[in-house]
Amino acid sequence: MAQKIPFFIALFGMLLGVFIAILFGANEDMFKSRISAGLERHPRVMELRGTKTPESDGALEKFLAGEADKNWRYYQRFHFHSTGIGAMSLGILLLLSFVAAPRRLSMLASYMIAVGGFLYPFVWLFAGIYGPIMGRTAAKESFAIFGYMGGVFLVGLLLTIYLLMRYPYRPLKES
Repeated sequence: MAQKIPFFIALFGMLLGVFIAILFGANEDMFKSRISAGLERHPRVMELRGTKTPESDGALEKFLAGEADKNWRYYQRFHFHSTGIGAMSLGILLLLSFVAAPRRLSMLASYMIAVGGFLYPFVWLFAGIYGPIMGRTAAKESFAIFGYMGGVFLVGLLLTIYLLMRYPYRPLKES
């Protein structure tokens, strides 16, 4: 069962990306209005975070619209990264399952790929959720631990490449 858990984690990450895409299609305005409402309640947060907010009303509206677009892009990045990395993780895990490497090393690589690939996209989701309130940079920095999971994914990928080059493939069982 322990060998199957990374597959479930990767598949779940991919399904989360598909699920949020369905939510986008069903009610994209909900996301955009939540972003705009957060920015309108906290326009000076951008100034405190190092982004100058314009003083005139028309310029402020244009500025907030630009910020809303950037925050909306973070939600989209969660979708892109979650589905893409989830699919890539499934492919890598499938390839890794055919390598006759020591069990501990292949399990380590499997879990690094699955967990790192699953958690990394959440930096974009949380930046999209909290960006209008905290400021985009502060939100990304606050949830940087999820971004570091991309490094865990990368190390797992490098370990997989090593295992692929070092150990032979297992033959498929004939039925």
